[in-house]
Amino acid sequence: MFQRILSAVFLFIGLTQVNAQDTATVLFIGNSYTYVNDLPNMLGDLSTSLGDHVQFDSQTAGGSTLEAHTANAAVYTKINSQPWDYVVLQAQSQEPSFPDAQVDANTIPYAIQLADSVYANNYCSEVMMFMTWGRENGDPQWGPISTFEGMNARLRSAYLRMADSVNGSVSPVGVAWKYVRDNHPTIGLYTGDGSHPSYEGSYLAACTFYASVFRKSPVGAPFIGSLSAQVAADLQNAAAVAVLDSLDQWNLHPMSEYTQADFSYTITDGTVDFTNLSSDATAYSWDFGNAGSSQDENPSVTYFSNDTYTVTLIAESPCDIDSVQYDIVITTAGLNEYSNDYALKSFGNGVFEINGIDSPEEITLINMEGKTVGFDFTEQKGLLLDISNNENGIYILKMRSAGSVYSIRLPLIK
Repeated sequence: MFQRILSAVFLFIGLTQVNAQDTATVLFIGNSYTYVNDLPNMLGDLSTSLGDHVQFDSQTAGGSTLEAHTANAAVYTKINSQPWDYVVLQAQSQEPSFPDAQVDANTIPYAIQLADSVYANNYCSEVMMFMTWGRENGDPQWGPISTFEGMNARLRSAYLRMADSVNGSVSPVGVAWKYVRDNHPTIGLYTGDGSHPSYEGSYLAACTFYASVFRKSPVGAPFIGSLSAQVAADLQNAAAVAVLDSLDQWNLHPMSEYTQADFSYTITDGTVDFTNLSSDATAYSWDFGNAGSSQDENPSVTYFSNDTYTVTLIAESPCDIDSVQYDIVITTAGLNEYSNDYALKSFGNGVFEINGIDSPEEITLINMEGKTVGFDFTEQKGLLLDISNNENGIYILKMRSAGSVYSIRLPLIK
């Protein structure tokens, strides 16, 4: 899967405007935990009542695991039906709670496979994991999940790992679920089987998804369905607390923080090697001050004089753009063409002879943009170089010989 550091990218606009009307398209891929009480439609009604709009679709065959979804052609048809803002992935209710090795082998690879298909359809889609809840009395088949608290904790951990694996986010429904159980134990979140959500449970999930998708509080939503005003208010508040107090933890960053430009660098004898640390970017543009530019991901550039240079990196994706600048101080440009260790002779037209240096162990020719270019050389009485196949300009010959490093400026004028 191609890299997506963070990253998550959304298409809808204006989420930082508290009173703005926002729109999102959401595809739910899950099972009965999603279709019981029609969670997608409930999210739509809740959003509309708050002045926002969700266009949704779902693929929710009962009991489906993520592996089963990857084998279902209908899932890919839904994914490819439009450029979704969000695609929600929900595993079978137990599978993420099993031992880590089992989850690593039987769950996470299929989450990655589905996410790859989502990103291939639309790079700017956000894969959002539906963190489900522990069963009312846990699952007796394995000790660590035999209580609600144990099962809920393992589900939380696994969904965070899955989100990290697919570079997506999490809607922490299980966290909101625990908040309600701890603070409002009289609200029944389960049906009689102790597993599936009651109407209250689905409403809590809808509120949590509203807060996750729009990064707004659902508190005060007029839509309360068949609930009492007090119960609805308690569930709305639980969702707001679970999501909005921990946006970074769920990887729900502000829209302006997705594509991020950043880099580090090392300096050796006036040559700067850049390491690109950008996230969620597909193209890069470097400006090295007066030392040229580059579109390479991790370029190198050689500076010819000691000075402070402002280096700018612009990182872009189909959805976003960001830039960063750092001042780089060059104190030893490393050009030793005046050294007494060797003699440099030019024959014109890009042909040079260097005498006084032992056979080079390493030899490289670098142009003004810091890129390595081709040249010919032979060793006779001295080192005969031919750089004439390159364009006119200044080149730096980097050599290592007998433990010494040389950086020699070679002008090419044809």
